[in-house]
Amino acid sequence: MEIKSNKINGANAEIAATISMGEVNENVEKIAKQLAKTTTIQGFRKGKVPVAIVKQQYGRKLTEDAEAEALREVLAKGLEELNIANTSLIGEPSVTKFDKSDDKIEVVVKVAMRPEIDMGDYASNVDAFDKPAISDEDVDAKVIEIAQGQAELVDIKRNRKMKSGDTAIIDFEGFVEGKAFDGGKAEDFALVLGSGQFIPGFEDQLIGVKRDEEVTINVTFPENYGGELAGKDAEFKVTVKQIKVKADVEINDELAKKLLQGEEDASVETLKDLVKKQLENEELAKLYNETMKPELLEKLVTGTAFDLPEFVVEQEIDMALNKAAGSMSEDEIKELRENPDKLSELRETFREDAERSVRATFIIDTLAIAENIKVDENEVMQTIYYEAMQTGQEPQKAYEHYKEAGYLPAIQMSMVEDRVLSTILNSRIKEA
Repeated sequence: MEIKSNKINGANAEIAATISMGEVNENVEKIAKQLAKTTTIQGFRKGKVPVAIVKQQYGRKLTEDAEAEALREVLAKGLEELNIANTSLIGEPSVTKFDKSDDKIEVVVKVAMRPEIDMGDYASNVDAFDKPAISDEDVDAKVIEIAQGQAELVDIKRNRKMKSGDTAIIDFEGFVEGKAFDGGKAEDFALVLGSGQFIPGFEDQLIGVKRDEEVTINVTFPENYGGELAGKDAEFKVTVKQIKVKADVEINDELAKKLLQGEEDASVETLKDLVKKQLENEELAKLYNETMKPELLEKLVTGTAFDLPEFVVEQEIDMALNKAAGSMSEDEIKELRENPDKLSELRETFREDAERSVRATFIIDTLAIAENIKVDENEVMQTIYYEAMQTGQEPQKAYEHYKEAGYLPAIQMSMVEDRVLSTILNSRIKEA
């Protein structure tokens, strides 16, 4: 067996070998003898089957197994020559050449390794910064908003025109092409004007209407509404029965104790402190997500040089190509199948983004190890459950859907990325 190993770069290697048919035949003999001890063939006792009969019965399979064993030996010796540990490999080795003749087999095996990445002082990519400032006015406004959320709805004292923020108690019935439709009728329905709860344009047409008035509202169902009503014009007969507003709520220690149940010595000041922290965290999350995290990731990706495993990049290109194919016509797909050059040209248009994505993945993985950041499957499940509840979906069904679709690893990686970047940014916040 002649082996020539070549480490292409820090993430890719190639092992070329010439395997003599004598070596393959030796493997066939060895495997056949082992099989003769365990196999059962009619007419022979178990363990007493002649090797010649085993070869006759399993001829082609024996050859395939013998060639596979030779390939494993090529890989093992090649990795030993290159001083590459099995634990460093990524994915399965790829046999790019397998030329078989009467006296030999010429093979080329490509392997990919996890690249070694020197991240240096990665936190220095972020300048020290101050937490977003929250004013007393912002806190007071939020406390008032929270207090109003606890307020009871009361009827207005005088009959006036409705405005945004009012709650209209209405009876309504909808018609499409003059006919009432299922689900288009309700009585004593409480609708907060300006909430966007109804079809676009519905709530706007109630602005300025008074109690006990009957009005006709004309709207168009959105194209993405779903069902037979999508995109259709509709007419609603609406009667305003009551107009309600939030009652005034006094902001005092009693309200604070109600809102902060279980908190000893709760007071307005305690409430304001908690609200301020909440607003700071919300503003910080907004700053992180909209600006600082994308900028940090871009700096890490463009400023960190290392070799990429070729097959991982190719897989990323394949995914991008398959996604693009989903929006192509049958003629376009047919043309790509019949024109390899055009397909190759199209693949190359995805290479830059694919390399950036793979580079980002390895960087985040390296930083997660450095910062000892992990996200287990239970955390992924909890995140999916929470988002499902927020959108009115059944949590377990949502989780099963993501699992069956194979999305869990991507969600997990996204959570790790978010946590890694947040950890680096948090380390650069200036102390007050």
